This record gives sequence, structure tokens and C-alpha cells, in this order.
Amino acid sequence: MIRALLPRAASRPIAGPASKPFLASSIYAFHQPHYCLSRRSNRSYATEAGKNQDRDHKNQDRLIEKRGALGGTCLNVGCIPSKSLLNNSHMYHQILHDTKKRGIDVGDVKLNLKQMMAAKDTSVHGLTKGVEFLFKKNNVEYVRGTGALAGEHEVRVNQIEGGEATFLAKNILIATGSEATPFPGLTIDEKKVITSTGAIALDQVPKKMVVIGGGIIGLEMGSVWSRLGSDVTVVEFLGQIGGPGMDAEISKTTQKILGKQGMKFKLNTKVLSGDDSGEGVKLEVESAKGGKKET
Repeated sequence: MIRALLPRAASRPIAGPASKPFLASSIYAFHQPHYCLSRRSNRSYATEAGKNQDRDHKNQDRLIEKRGALGGTCLNVGCIPSKSLLNNSHMYHQILHDTKKRGIDVGDVKLNLKQMMAAKDTSVHGLTKGVEFLFKKNNVEYVRGTGALAGEHEVRVNQIEGGEATFLAKNILIATGSEATPFPGLTIDEKKVITSTGAIALDQVPKKMVVIGGGIIGLEMGSVWSRLGSDVTVVEFLGQIGGPGMDAEISKTTQKILGKQGMKFKLNTKVLSGDDSGEGVKLEVESAKGGKKET
């Protein structure tokens, strides 16, 4: 089984075509005016009682989040789950390859990937619920759903539990999030062709994995699955891993460490095309300066 890990692009643009409402991962609405329009089951109303109720909470802050769990990418599908997997895969790899020379004999060591993922989820759940507690403590209303700007001070929300709500606010802060970079010939299904989100939730160790782009996130995920037994190759356009901002000496040292772990690197190499129509994924690559193509 060969999987391809695609990098993430920059943040989504903050404005879309005029014909479509702008959607965002999170919209924070601050300081409600003295009224609020609500819509449920396609019925609209703005009652006097509703106005009076909102008048009593005119400084109510709200956060609209489509994921259904607070903390954004970092807590849910980024920093926290990846660090959990990095730590636990390191322990597994160390027990397999490092304890014997330290005078520690270990019996039959087996990977329980399902339990490792459960441990990751426990860490994520604890932190996201902690953020939710802080919201309640500081009187921030948590609205679960996808928000769209419907006017200068109006946000319309398709709620996760069903129905639609409209909120008016003096100030609106938009957190757009990011999306994976699309690639010709490859369809992201989070099974064969995966993003970093899919890479933290695989249900089995792939036999082979190709990471397109040797940035920090790709290296982290490649390292996790390499430690767990996958044959990982990183394809990087630049002449070093870690991105253009990484110190050259640190980059070389990191590559050496990851190489000893078993990861392979094809630097100064660009990916030309991909094909995921078969059981696995095929990538066509060549030298960044041009030359013989490889598959």
C-alpha cells in the first residue's frame, strides 16, 4: 500500500466571489447590538422578547466553529495529535532498537495502533474540553456550525445540530484556516492520498509512504510512520529539508537523524504528476533542474 502525503497551502483568501457567501472555519462575533435575528427550520422571527433578552446581553461575545470541537487545527488535527504520535512512536521505536544496548531486555513488542490512536484522541479531547470550559467561565457563547458573512455586521450560521441562525455584531473577526494544496492527477480521499489530517488518523501502517514536500509537518508525519514500520520517502524541491527558513546546519543534522531512522530523501526533485487510479499511488518526478523522469 503506497500513500502520498500532500502539503498544506497558505490560508484561505478572506474574500470569495461576490455571487457566493464567504465561508470561514471560525468567525468570532464581538459585542452584540441590541437585537438578534434568529432563524430555525426556515422560519424567521425577531420578537420583542428576543430584543429585550439580547439587550441584557449586548456585550455577549460569540464564537462560531464548524468543527464541533474548539481549539482549531492545533488542538484537533495539528500540533497536539501530531506530538502525541511523535512521542508514542518514539517510545515504540526506542524499545525496538535502543534498549538492548542499554542493558534492557524486552520481550515480544507489538504495535497496538488502535490504542495509540485512542491515546492521541484522549489528549485532544481533554484540551478541547478545557477550552470549552474557559469559554463558559468567561461568558463566551459557543455556536457550533458553519458561518457565512451575510452583511457588514451580519453572520448567518448553518448549525451542526440542524437549522439556521443569524447573528448581528458590531465587530467580526474571521479565522479562515487553511486547505491542502490540490495536485494534478491525485484526489484527496484521506486513505490513499492524504493530508496531515489523514496522516494522524490512519488505521494501519502503510507499507510505503511518499511525502510531497520536506517541510516541518511532512517530516513529522513521515517520521511517525517510519518509526512504526513504513518505508517513507520524502520528495523535496529544494536542496534541503525543513523549508527555506531553516538553518542549513540544523537541516543537515535533522536529515542525518531521520536517515538513520530509515527515512529516504530525494532533494532537488520536483513532482510532475500523480496517478491514484490503481491500488496504490504512482508519482512521476524529475530533477528540479530538469533531466530523466522517474516513477
